[in-house]
Amino acid sequence: MTATNKQVIFKDYVSGFPKESDFDFTTTTVELRVPEGSNSVLVKNLYLSCDPYMRIRMGKPDPETAALAAAYPVGQPIIGYGVARVIESAHPDYKKGDLLWGFVGWEEYSLFTPVHNLHFKIHHTDVPLSYYTGLLGMPGMTAYAGFYEICSPKKGETVYVSAASGAVGQLVGQFAKMMGCYVVGSAGSKEKVDLLKTKFGFDDAFNYKEEQDLTAALKRCFPKGIDIYFENVGGKMLDAVLLNMNPHGRIAVCGMISQYNLQDQEGVHNLSSIIYKRIRIQGFVVSDFYDKYSKFLEFVVPCIKEGKITYVEDVAEGLEKGPEALVGLFHGKNVGKQVVVVARE
Repeated sequence: MTATNKQVIFKDYVSGFPKESDFDFTTTTVELRVPEGSNSVLVKNLYLSCDPYMRIRMGKPDPETAALAAAYPVGQPIIGYGVARVIESAHPDYKKGDLLWGFVGWEEYSLFTPVHNLHFKIHHTDVPLSYYTGLLGMPGMTAYAGFYEICSPKKGETVYVSAASGAVGQLVGQFAKMMGCYVVGSAGSKEKVDLLKTKFGFDDAFNYKEEQDLTAALKRCFPKGIDIYFENVGGKMLDAVLLNMNPHGRIAVCGMISQYNLQDQEGVHNLSSIIYKRIRIQGFVVSDFYDKYSKFLEFVVPCIKEGKITYVEDVAEGLEKGPEALVGLFHGKNVGKQVVVVARE
């Protein structure tokens, strides 16, 4: 038995900002069975996640990033985090009807062998399944690990989050408020700034595009300095933050979205502050912390059910809207977590 299979194909390596024309939207066919003797599963994809790290995979193969974000194969469907239902299975850990989240192709059906720490069975189904592209998936785990494991927060500390209305930032801010911290976020539009203050409970927020002097903006928001910075942006913002950090401050480097589309990345000039203020800066990758995923779920699922966490999604309906949604991510068009709906169940 076969079915049609719509796919988003990666056309060629990207230079600068990605464009919708960097992708093809095609329709092929797929056999609705798994190969005999394999260890594979065939899944129907339900939701796909648009994430900043995907821009790294659109570039030419790079030995420095290959181990964690290998370049997409040209002429093949792009790959990203998604939520799927198992149609057929030859894998001992999955049966027909199971739900999972993890790496899948940008297509209606995907065939693959599940890999530990790349694919996770979904057990909590009394929450929106789309949350496993964000709050209950990779971005949520990123926020949890980066804030609690890297930043070592203490009640009463001051916390700054850049790209604060995105999938990760909105959660870091709320985790920090739950800890009793003073929290400020930045975003790129009035709508997003209002969201931070009225929906996510940030103490203050500002539109970085309207600030002539980022150092002064941070001084205004943090007259007593910054204890923790959750870094999603890089470049000029990191430079300004370093001048406003308190002694023994911590910076968790999650991403640098302002640099991903540049041919030559911007330099950071205030690095001497790291010495004078004894600042600890640590980069991290979420896959290093997936062993704590069950602990994360024990913490966050009750928070969702008790209404302690608010989560905002920006939903694009239909796989054909995928390239537009993904490209829009790098122009700040999304408000909240960008999700592509392939099929609703």
